[in-house]
Parts: sequence; structure tokens; C-alpha cells
Amino acid sequence: MSYSDAKEKYAKIGIDTDAAMKKLRDVPVSLHCWQGDDVKGFDTDPSKPLTGGIQTTGNYPGRARTYQELMSDIDKALSLIPGRPKMNLHASYAIFEDGDWADRDKLEPRHFKKWVDFCKERGLGCDFNPTFFSHPKCDPLTLSSPNEETRRFWIDHGKASIRISKYLAEELGEECIMNIWTGDGLKDIPADRLGPRERYRDSIDEILSEPFDFAKVKPCIESKVFGIGVESYTVGSAEFALSYAAMNKDKCIPLMDNGHYHPTEVVYDKIPALLAFFPEIALHVTRPIRWDSDHVVLFDDETREIAREIVRCGGLEGRVHIALDYFDASINRISAWVTGYRNTQKALLYALLQPNDRLKELQDTGNFTELMVAQEELKTMPFGEVWDEYCRLCGKPADGEWFSEIEKYEKEVLEARV
Repeated sequence: MSYSDAKEKYAKIGIDTDAAMKKLRDVPVSLHCWQGDDVKGFDTDPSKPLTGGIQTTGNYPGRARTYQELMSDIDKALSLIPGRPKMNLHASYAIFEDGDWADRDKLEPRHFKKWVDFCKERGLGCDFNPTFFSHPKCDPLTLSSPNEETRRFWIDHGKASIRISKYLAEELGEECIMNIWTGDGLKDIPADRLGPRERYRDSIDEILSEPFDFAKVKPCIESKVFGIGVESYTVGSAEFALSYAAMNKDKCIPLMDNGHYHPTEVVYDKIPALLAFFPEIALHVTRPIRWDSDHVVLFDDETREIAREIVRCGGLEGRVHIALDYFDASINRISAWVTGYRNTQKALLYALLQPNDRLKELQDTGNFTELMVAQEELKTMPFGEVWDEYCRLCGKPADGEWFSEIEKYEKEVLEARV
């Protein structure tokens, strides 16, 4: 079947495929830099293991070891993904040259100038994350620590991150989503659950007291179920994060990572629940397997449902900020980037090709029999032809055409890294 045939078939159910593709091309989705180097960053010893609830598994050859290698790998990924990508940086990816190292509480915008130059040359916006893990001053707590000196260090890091986010937004002319997540928690049963949360709340209050324009910098509060080494108690639970965001709508928004919930929970159902109360929310799209294992995003049921709720709820009109967050060191890292990004784009396009008004009408009129039939028949619509056309319009390879580029890059570039 050709694209024109697919376009005609979708038109019969009231869908304009050209309009759907045009809309998707304007939707920013953030590409996370930390897939390329296994979350090592540039500000601490890369030979040391990750700490603070973070872990990568695998030792596939070719990990980026310098910012030049990481940028080269990102460029290769960008050449193979359609749509409108943004960058997403962690503070640990500050670039230090000529002895200009600074600890995280003293980071300045200049430490990210090379990233700004990189983004400007490619027409990218950039999101940002303070890095509250893999550092000697994790004791193991950060913003919730009872140690005033420790907590002050991390508050100052959060404030520095606000200033860096302002710099990114102003230089690149696009809003910067700045996500606050910590792995704060305890390995075994705590004696005090309230105290750490009160300290965490007060620390975030102080971070957000740093002046910023909420139209340009959008701080987020992200929750977690548990992490490695903090299995019994997580300070920043879902209830904590949502409550904080709800009480501070004028200066932050909630962020949901679909790996950060119990196995029986699904984020796609939470999207309309939050949008009933919040003007904006943010998402980290990943793939959990039994827990927050951050596997590469697939074109699976959950990803499609997340995308459908984003579209149905008007999320593409600036209400839902989408970013990827996974890291797999067991496979080619660039292929992981490309696979996950393309699948996120597929899911959004798939959602834009649904006759949502008609399906809603069937639900509202109680015609559940026809609703079920219509939803099932949509599964065999010629989506693949529309996806291939979207890739062509974006000047990117269609499915079946890009993996050879990965293999060539691995042979010529990655295998030379020792």
C-alpha cells in the first residue's frame, strides 16, 4: 500500500494524515545526554560506580568518554530521528577546560557554554537537571539530610541549576524544563519518616526562592518508588511530589516518570487526572520491567496509551512536556537513543491518527459495543505507510533504512575507543 492509499483510508474515518504529521513536527521531545556515556558525566571520576539509587548494567564497547565523543554520538543519533528534538542535560555534564573545574554548588552558566553552542548550531532547545547523585556529599541523603552543611551544599547546587536553566532558556530562546529529583531514602525501616520530608520540602522552597521567570524556566518535582540502596523508604514519594507541586503551582510543575510507580500503576491514567488540576505537567518516558529499570522505549501498549492521553487531553498544545529517560549499557548506545526516540514519535503519530472526537462521542452516548469495535479496527489501519511518509518529510530514514548507519558508525568510530 502507498502513502496515498493510506491517506485515503484514514480520510474515510475523518483523519487528515497530512495535518497530523505537520502537528507532530512542531512537538519538542527531549533527548537525554546520559544514554551516551552510562550516566558517568564529566565532573567526577568515571571509573567509580554510580551512587544515589542510580545504576547501569552492561559493558557494550564504545561508551563516550569525553564531551567531544558524546557530542559526536548525539549528532549521529540526531541524523536518524525525525521530529523536533531538544537536548536534556544533567549538571554533571558541565564542561571544564583549562583548570576551570567547579564543584556542583559552584557551577556557573559558563560551564555549559559549549552545550549552548552545540544546541545553537543545530537549532535545539535544552532542558536541565540538577545532579543529586554520584557525589561524595551524598551522605547518602542530599536535600533531606539532617546535616546542615550537606543540605546547604545541595541547596546551593539547586540554586546554581536555576541560574544555569535561565541561561539555557535565554540563549536558546526556548523554555527550559528543570527537573528536581533526588534518590534520598533509606535502605532499611526508618525511625522518622516525617522529618526528612519536612527538610526536603524546605530545601526545595529555598531552591525555588532563586529568582526566575516561570515562563522561561519550569522547575519540576519528580517522585520515585525506591532505588538501589534505598529500598525501604523514599523521601520524594509520589504523594510528596504531587502535594508539593499542587501547593506551588506558580513556580513548579509535577513530573511523572512512568518507571517510578508500583507495577500495577500506569502513568497514562494519571495524565488526565493531573491535567484536571495542573495547567502543565512533565513526563519522563521510559520502559520499566518490574521496577524502574529504564529500558529502551518500545512501541508498546503503555507508550501508545501515554501518547493517546497526551493527544486526547490537548497536551501537545504546551500542557505536557515530554522527555526520554533511559540508559542501557548492554547494547549499542546510539541505537538505544534512536530506537527509543523513534518509538516515542511513532506513538505520538499513532495517537494523532485516532478519531478521538468520534470515540469520545461513542463513550458519552453509552455505545460501548461500537466503541470496542472501532478501537479494535483502528489497530489494523495502515499506520506504517504514514510513519514512513513522516520520516521522508523530516528528511530521515524510514524503518529498515537506518540501522546500517549505526553499524557503520560503530565500525569506524566506536570500536576505536579503548
